[in-house]
Amino acid sequence: MIRVSSRQELHDSLARLKTPAARVGFVPTMGYLHEGHASLIRLARQTSDLVVVSIFVNPKQFGPNEDLDRYPRDLDRDMQLCESEGVDLLFTPQPEDVYPPGFRTEVSVAGLTEPLCGESRPGHFTGVTTVVARLFGLVQPDRAFFGQKDFQQWRVIAQMVDDLALPVEVVRAPIVREADGLALSSRNTYLSSEDRSRALALSRALAQAMRAYVDGERSAERLLAAARSALTSVELEYLELRDADSLQPVSTLDGPAVMAVAARVGKTRLIDNALLAPESPDRGLPRLLEGAAL
Repeated sequence: MIRVSSRQELHDSLARLKTPAARVGFVPTMGYLHEGHASLIRLARQTSDLVVVSIFVNPKQFGPNEDLDRYPRDLDRDMQLCESEGVDLLFTPQPEDVYPPGFRTEVSVAGLTEPLCGESRPGHFTGVTTVVARLFGLVQPDRAFFGQKDFQQWRVIAQMVDDLALPVEVVRAPIVREADGLALSSRNTYLSSEDRSRALALSRALAQAMRAYVDGERSAERLLAAARSALTSVELEYLELRDADSLQPVSTLDGPAVMAVAARVGKTRLIDNALLAPESPDRGLPRLLEGAAL
């Protein structure tokens, strides 16, 4: 594995490594990598000739009172994971490499960024799309891989790529969970043992809604009620059922929809979601309820 930190090093390394027919798979991350990131790297490895991973804690997607300064970082551990998963090129830029002096451009996507996480985190998605567009320009990937846990982020990036006709295929990979159902997140490290136990309410809520959906329920009101009953132990920010494409609210499910939840557990903000789609419902989620004390 080659590690580079500057734009010039990245350019030179790509020029050496990339053959004319090579397909470049790209996994952009903010580091503190876990099994969810590893699953994206494996998918990139399986479908690409050259795998590039970036680690960059992007200041533009953090609000003034958010956790930029304390966001978990462990570059040595991240490098070991990338090495073990067969990453070819690791890009670890400094802010001035991503946003050089004189950088003035912002990329924003209207309509998909205002609801859900966008309501409580104004400007967040503009920071996300700006950095992703910038990294796409630097890496020039053929495919980029994102996890479903950040469903809204994936949907916004896919729209940006489509609207700007960027030559990148945006791949959404399934959520990776712990055995007890907790969705993997770098921020899970903030949780105390008590808070971690309480955080299981998110996945159990989704599992209850998924069970009702698999059993034939299509009323958004009743599906949300099934989920909400499991969320009494957390500080709920939102629980929404939205069309999977437009992210607009739905009253009756007649196509793919996403149930998305955000909550604070102690001082930690967590998100999770479940895709409710007639052709591919996540039938594994209801198994989280077996033996669980809700």
